[in-house]
Formats: sequence, structure tokens, C-alpha cells
Amino acid sequence: MQAAAALKDRFEADGFLVLPDFVGPGAIASLRARAAEIVAAFDPRDAAPVFSTRDEAKTKSDAYFLRSGTTVRCFFEEEAFDESGGLRQSKALSINKIGHAMHDLDPVFAAFSHGPKLAALAADLGNADPRVYQSMYIFKQPRIGGEVRWHQDATYFSTEPVTVTTLWFALERADRSNGCLWVQRGGHRTPLREQFVVDAGAGRLEQRDAAPWPVEAEAEAVEVEAGTLVVLHGLLPHYSAPNRSASSRHAYTLHFVDGRVPYDPCNWLQREGDFPAQGFA
Repeated sequence: MQAAAALKDRFEADGFLVLPDFVGPGAIASLRARAAEIVAAFDPRDAAPVFSTRDEAKTKSDAYFLRSGTTVRCFFEEEAFDESGGLRQSKALSINKIGHAMHDLDPVFAAFSHGPKLAALAADLGNADPRVYQSMYIFKQPRIGGEVRWHQDATYFSTEPVTVTTLWFALERADRSNGCLWVQRGGHRTPLREQFVVDAGAGRLEQRDAAPWPVEAEAEAVEVEAGTLVVLHGLLPHYSAPNRSASSRHAYTLHFVDGRVPYDPCNWLQREGDFPAQGFA
């Protein structure tokens, strides 16, 4: 890995980092196998939750979603079901993501999500007290993988000042054909546009600034090989297009904030005293 000072300088200049070969093939295989086991054990008769960024207030006001921050749950792709309510393809190829506390509750994901390598990276980026609030395993399924609109992760993990950082681990090749990330280089210097607020059990997106989202000419594709770690600043605008290809685009993500600053009580994901957000060490 690059020297800490150079790494931090590049992150502060661009708002993101691309670190190839951060994850080895063995770890990738372990995460993918465990995700497959979780999906296989998931019984959709208990719930048929759909994850969508097109109607976030509705999706993220659902009790199944709001209570997922301290457990492990599966969410279907928005296009997983046909007109009659049946799955268009197998369950294993219909799940959008698993979330949101695997990093603490699942032994395989917990082992991957903690350790000196991640602790050192967080420290190199200036986070003296990182607290991991969320983990997600994202499938971006073949042909039905949903779009994730332009957004900033600080919308969902508000602190003052903004400290949320995203670690996005590519578990398969991600390119333009299967819905790779797109970013606005340097866009972390733009204001926070929205905040997702939960009040009385209901979620809503509130506008914080009228700044427009990036235009096409400002979008930069982040095409990476499996094993690459992409680090995103909490204010960096980014999105991913739908996946209409025959190839999936698996990724695992962690979101952490600096525990030295106040964590907004209106954030959707809260941790109580008996289940606090932990660091990487």
C-alpha cells in the first residue's frame, strides 16, 4: 500500500481511492460462499422485502428495513418479481443485497471486517476512532440488477462534521457492462444535498442544498478487478447503472464514522448501548 501521507493526500484531492489487490482470492471465495448460505437459508415466505432507490421514503420506512441495522436480512431486487408476484429467476439470482450487521453478527463477515489492515487504513485516512455502523453484501444480479441513483453516503450517516467513509470491496470484476460504480472526481467538495431522517418510525429524504447532481460529462467509471478496494468520501456523489448483462457484480461494503464526533439521532441506523458500533481493531 502507498505511504500514508500520499494516500491521504490523494483521498482528500479526489474524494476516492482505488486500491487493487487489497483482498485475496481465498477471502473473496469465503465471503461469496457465506453469502450464498445466507440466501439459501432465507425464507421469502417470512417477508418479501424489495430494495429500491427510486422510492426511498417508502422502501426505507418499512419496518423490515428500519429494524435491519442490528441483524442480518435479505432484500429482493426491484425487478425480481413478475406481474403475478412470482420470481422471474431463482431466489439465488433475485436478491439485491444482504444487510446490515453481518460485520458484527456473522462469524465469516466479522472476521473479514475487523483486523489490523483495515484499522491501519482508517488511521491513515485520519480516523482515530472509527466505528463501523453498516455492512452490505450487494449482488447486482444478472439482467435485473437495480440502478442506484446519484447519492452521497453522508445522507444516511449524518455526523457533524461529515466523517462517514465507505469501503467498497469488489468480489467480482465490475465494469460498464454489469453496473460498476461511477463517481464525480473531486465532488466531495460539493455540499450535502439530502439527509435521510427517521422520525416516529417513518423515514423521509429532506433537501439540504439545491446543488444539482453531476452531469454525464462529470461522471467517471470505476472499472475494477475482483479484490480491489474502493474507498469513498461521505460527500462524494456516486451511482451505479442497472445491470442488464449476463454477469453479476458482487461487492461487500462497510460504512464507518469517526466516533469522536456526534452521530445524528435522526439517522436511520442506531445502535443501543448493549450493541455499540465497534472499530476495526
